[in-house]
Amino acid sequence: MSTPNLILNVDSYKASHYLQYPPGAEYVSSYIECRGGEFPEAVFFGLQAFVREYLRTPIHMGDIDEAEEMLHSHGLPFHRAGWEHILQEHDGLMPVEISAVPEGTPVPLHNVMLQVVNTCPACFWLTSYIETALVRAIWYPVTVATQSRLIKKIIAGYLRETADSLDSLPFKLHDFGGRGASSLESAMLGGMAHLVNFRGTDTVSGLVGARRYYDEPMAGISIPAAEHSTMTAWGREREVDAYANMLDQFAGPGKIVAVVSDSWDLWHAIENIWGGVLKERVISSGGTLVVRPDSGEPVRIVCESIERLMRIFGASTNGKGYRLLPDFIRVIQGDGVDRHSIPKILQAMQDRGLSADNLTFGMGGALLQKLDRDLMSFAMKASAIRIDGEWHDVWKDPVTGPEKKSMRGRLALVENDAGEMETIRLEQLGERNNLLRPVYRDGQLLRETTFAEVRRRAEP
Repeated sequence: MSTPNLILNVDSYKASHYLQYPPGAEYVSSYIECRGGEFPEAVFFGLQAFVREYLRTPIHMGDIDEAEEMLHSHGLPFHRAGWEHILQEHDGLMPVEISAVPEGTPVPLHNVMLQVVNTCPACFWLTSYIETALVRAIWYPVTVATQSRLIKKIIAGYLRETADSLDSLPFKLHDFGGRGASSLESAMLGGMAHLVNFRGTDTVSGLVGARRYYDEPMAGISIPAAEHSTMTAWGREREVDAYANMLDQFAGPGKIVAVVSDSWDLWHAIENIWGGVLKERVISSGGTLVVRPDSGEPVRIVCESIERLMRIFGASTNGKGYRLLPDFIRVIQGDGVDRHSIPKILQAMQDRGLSADNLTFGMGGALLQKLDRDLMSFAMKASAIRIDGEWHDVWKDPVTGPEKKSMRGRLALVENDAGEMETIRLEQLGERNNLLRPVYRDGQLLRETTFAEVRRRAEP
């Protein structure tokens, strides 16, 4: 499939903006920040994917013709001379420079993460024109990575209190969200954003994205797992056979298999099948059976499932004084899981003396889909314009919405004397290190990062 027409990757009103700037305009500098929301900081991620997918492919005359026909029919002017200039003078590549913090960097709210400015004075209008495409490419993977990292910190806290190590942490939140994402590209971007923090996923497109855009051969792993159709296809009267077949096909030394066990009666499955007919096979398999409840109130279901399994298979007490199932059996909860329910489940387990090591979470729509741009109040705003050789501040400060006040001037991001990130004016930089580094200029990816580097920077 060919790359979509970049000229049409835009909001309608942008097409008329080239006529709205003051005479003598040469350069426009804009920035992206998170202005608020539930999270105290944002994990910057996704720019390299956008550059590789969209900005290294030149536009051609057919793109210009198509955009002109569509936008004129749509009721808008079209800057054909401007786009032909880009085609003829810049080989169809976008004459802008994008500077940003290194991907994976957690950036506190109200700070610049990315800054973009045109590099050709004839294209002063282009900085704002690409806002739609650029913000859409950034807000989503940043938000997924940020939420995922917050959950990682929550789970890590409970592991520190109730488990002997953090060894299991990279696999404690499994991505179940692929089918619930709004598109294949969303699943790809969100899936790899989650993998910045964790290693478990069923969203294959996320693996493809990490390989394609960040050169990571294999960013995550999964295991054989049952769904309701493969269990109920045997019929209720042959539920034991369905579960036994899972052990026949996938159990063995060092192997892990997950089986959804509530198609009819979870408690019957735990007490009479896993803990009855198949008990010795579970114990002697040499691998790990992961029992998956998939209905009911999550806090109660998780705790009761673990405690029933403990009554059947036994439990040890770890060094922190919390009970732990034998290595051959665990539980995964994938129903009703989000950033709000996870700490409730883990706290209930802790209150009952159960180690967080007994449980893995699977997260679906809440991980990749129940998010929007307003969750972190993403915005891209112009902050400076050069007119006839002189830079001027550009900003907004609405009386009716002070929370939307924007920054002024060309910006830099530094680490202040307190060791905290701080946005300053570029002319105040002096000898300090600007954390915003040029990543893209005039069709070239200037600074490439690997997925391993992204993960290292994002580590809590």
